[in-house]
This record gives sequence, structure tokens and C-alpha cells, in this order.
Amino acid sequence: MALVVGGLSWLSVRAGGRLHAPDLSLLGEVPPAVVVHLGGALTALSIGVVLLLGVKGNRVHRTLGWTWVIAMAVTAVSSLFIRQINGGAFSFIHLLSGWTIIVLPMAVFAARRHQVARHSREMTGLFVGGLLLAGALSFLPGRLLWEMFLG
Repeated sequence: MALVVGGLSWLSVRAGGRLHAPDLSLLGEVPPAVVVHLGGALTALSIGVVLLLGVKGNRVHRTLGWTWVIAMAVTAVSSLFIRQINGGAFSFIHLLSGWTIIVLPMAVFAARRHQVARHSREMTGLFVGGLLLAGALSFLPGRLLWEMFLG
């Protein structure tokens, strides 16, 4: 966590921001799709960490896994309604949403077929690429999370 905070501190100094407590009032100024998207992403992030660190294949893993799948689906689909950063058009980051919408059911199918290695590879890829990478991009200057934490 210190590395992330340190990285945000470095980024904020370079871009003229400063790390501070989140300004949650900004959530009242954004479209509902953004709030739904952020809620899904935070839920998926929290559950995803638990899933990656926990025991695999048991009932807890399967229950949390289904919850994670729903949170990721909500996050990906809601992002399709968020197009403010590119003048109303889809942007590069929407490719991650499309990838998530395609790969997510494939990863579930792999688990149902007991293809553990494929399931693990696809879910980890979704977590890292579809969630962590997109989350990191949301801290760029001018984006909501930048404004909430660094603006």
C-alpha cells in the first residue's frame, strides 16, 4: 500500500495535485452510471483480493467468486454508459470493458468444466487487466478519482 500511496504522491507532485482525504461530495455531481461503476469496481477489488489470497475451490471461494463475477459484470456494463472523457464516444479504456464482457463467461465456463488452470489464468487476467489497470488509469489527472483524492 505504501508503494501505491508513494506513487500517487509522486504523481500528484508531478501533475500539481496533493494527496488528501477523498472528497465524496464529487459523487453527487456525476451521472448515476459512474456511481454504479465505482461501487462495482470497489466491490470487485475487495472480493478479488480475498479470492486471490484465499483457499481455492471451497464453498467460500465459489460464493465469493459468483459475487465477484456479478460485480465485474456490473462494472464492465456500467462503463459502457460512461463516455464523458472522450466527447461522448467510446475510449481506449472501453476495450477493457469489452474484453471483460467476453472473457468473464469464458472463465466461469472453465471453472464449471473443472479446467482449473484456464479458469485461474482468465480470472487473474481479468483482475489485473480489467480491474487494476483500469483502476490505475482512473487516477490520471482530470478523472474523477484524481479529483477525489488528489485534486
